Amino acid sequence: MLRMATIGVYGFDGESYLQRLQQANVRLLLDVRQRRGVRGPEYAWANSRRLQAALAEARIAYEHHPELAPTTELRQLQYAEDDRRGVGKRSRRELAAGYTRRYTSEILDRADLAPIVSALPSSGTAALFCVEADPEACHRSLVAQRLTERYGVTFEHLRPL
Repeated sequence: MLRMATIGVYGFDGESYLQRLQQANVRLLLDVRQRRGVRGPEYAWANSRRLQAALAEARIAYEHHPELAPTTELRQLQYAEDDRRGVGKRSRRELAAGYTRRYTSEILDRADLAPIVSALPSSGTAALFCVEADPEACHRSLVAQRLTERYGVTFEHLRPL
């Protein structure tokens, strides 16, 4: 049985993030962000260079998969829906239906996920990584769903403890 995890940034600090990855035996982090930075000094640890250095020290491999990242236009579509609903990116609980449809057709349907599945670590697990705390509020849940449907991958969604 193929197993993976998903994890966001919000709600973690650098130390608790690495601890959570280690508790789940994550050996490979798959970064599916377009821009590999996070605003706010409390999340500076999640910016690409700092995060990669911390992961290397923890012996967790890192790969960036920009082909799975939403485009700027798609992110703007989600932000407009967030504004309409009066929610912020950090408090969003679900993705807009229009965003989900377009992400699926414009990104996910065109992505070849077979290389990701074939590169899963033989021991430990891999985790899809983006920003939002709740996977339901992030495109990584759509990638996870597709991996489940097409490859039978099961997921654990890692959240702050």
